[in-house]
Amino acid sequence: MKVTFLGTGASHGIPVIGCNCEVCLSKNSKDQRLRSSVFIETGNNNLVIDVGPDFRQQMLREKIIKVDAVLLTHEHKDHTAGLDDVRAFNYLMKKPMSIYAEIRVLSSIQKEYSYVFAEKKYPGSPELDLNEILNYEFSINGDEILPIRAYHNLLPIYGFRIKELAYLTDLKTLPPEEKEKLFNLDTLIISALRKKPHVSHLGLNEALELIKALNPKKAYLTHLSHMQYNHDNLSNMLPDNVVVAYDGLVIDS
Repeated sequence: MKVTFLGTGASHGIPVIGCNCEVCLSKNSKDQRLRSSVFIETGNNNLVIDVGPDFRQQMLREKIIKVDAVLLTHEHKDHTAGLDDVRAFNYLMKKPMSIYAEIRVLSSIQKEYSYVFAEKKYPGSPELDLNEILNYEFSINGDEILPIRAYHNLLPIYGFRIKELAYLTDLKTLPPEEKEKLFNLDTLIISALRKKPHVSHLGLNEALELIKALNPKKAYLTHLSHMQYNHDNLSNMLPDNVVVAYDGLVIDS
C-alpha cells in the first residue's frame, strides 16, 4: 500500500492564526501543517481517512483525481468540514461518494449537511452514499477494514486497520481488547498532540508509550499542534522506529 499524508496538523493547523510561537514562525516547510488526513492506495481502492477543511487544497496539491471511499474517525469539524468538496469526485467518477462511519457520525453529517439530504436538493450539491460501520471488520471493494474503538476523552471514535497498517488519531484511551487488534503492524500512524498531556488527546510521552507497547515495525506521529516540538527537534529525540510525519510525506506500507 501507498500512503500519502494529506495533513498532519491538529484542529488549528500550523501556523495558527495570530500566533508568534517558535513552531508557527518556523521556516521549515515540514512545520506547516494542514488538518490531519491520509490518502491510502491499496491496489483495490483509493481511500481517504477524514476530510477536514483543507480537503480541497490537499486534493489539488497531490493531484488526486480518484477517491473510492471516505472513512471518518468522528464528527468534529476538523475531520468532516471538507465533505462538500467531494462534489468534484461525483463529477469525475459519475457516482455518489461512499462515506463510512458509525451511526452517530452519519447522523451528524445529515444535520450539518442538511441541504445534501433535502427532499428537493439544490442543484450541484454533493452526492453522498452513507454506510454505517460497527465494531467489526467490513469490506470495501475487496479490502478488509478493521475498526479500532478508541476514546477522545469520553467521545467514542474509530481508528482503522487495513492489513498491516493502522491509523489512530484524536484518541486519549484505548481499551485492552482494542489493543489486541493492533499487534504485528508494519506501520502505525498515531496522533501525538503536544509535549504535555491533554484531556482528550495523547501527549508525546503517552503516544511513545503506546507505540512501545504495540511494537510496530514503524510508527509515524501525526495530528501535531504548535505546542509540540518543531519537526527537527522532535525528530532528534525519537526512537529509531518512530518518525515525525509531515504534509506530503509518502510511504509504502
